Amino acid sequence: MNAVTWDQRERVIALLDAASADPAVRAVVITGTGRGFCAGADLRGAPASGGERVAGDVARTIRRGAQRLVTAVLDCEKPVLAAVNGTAAGLGVHLALACDLVLAAESARFIEVFVRRGLVPDGGGAYLLTRLVGPQRAKELMFFGDALDAAGAHRMGLVNRVVADAELAATAKEWAERLAAAPTRALALTKHLVNASLDGDRESALAAEAWAQEINMTTLDANEGVAAFVERRTPKYRGL
Repeated sequence: MNAVTWDQRERVIALLDAASADPAVRAVVITGTGRGFCAGADLRGAPASGGERVAGDVARTIRRGAQRLVTAVLDCEKPVLAAVNGTAAGLGVHLALACDLVLAAESARFIEVFVRRGLVPDGGGAYLLTRLVGPQRAKELMFFGDALDAAGAHRMGLVNRVVADAELAATAKEWAERLAAAPTRALALTKHLVNASLDGDRESALAAEAWAQEINMTTLDANEGVAAFVERRTPKYRGL
């Protein structure tokens, strides 16, 4: 069920960081193999603490682990698409919700499983979920830990689109190709503005928008977009 091991987490974080720096990478897709998207953290595979637990150990583990993984998705400078192919539980839910766009197969399920284990949500779950569905629905999902099917997740605004299981890969490919053909730096700056919009005040948001516009107008893609409009042709973006 693709539970996240320590090694897998570090590999995904490294791949996302490399994607940000590589001009040849124009979009990222996160999906699972087999019958599940991600069952959460692999608690059985966590390394031993090597001694008596002291105050701060758990918080440090969360910061270095689940929070780093989710933050790597949020901070990736390329658009990140989740193709949820089955059950997403615990950290798996938050990994999907951190993505910029979420496609869900009809068989997908989203489970805030933490309460079933007597645990508090990690991986930025309360931060992400509350911003997507509001505090009352977020608490309902997290307090009860009930499975939410794909249709329900779509109604709540957690996913962009639900497709038949057999169509998930093709739809994800189509969306990724559209994202890859877009002006990459403009998407990165737009992502930054949207992600930061709920955390700041209006003055800061407008200042950030002006800053993003200033930076974007130095890109080749911005010049190409304007030139193509003037010349009445389809723009050819290169991600530069």
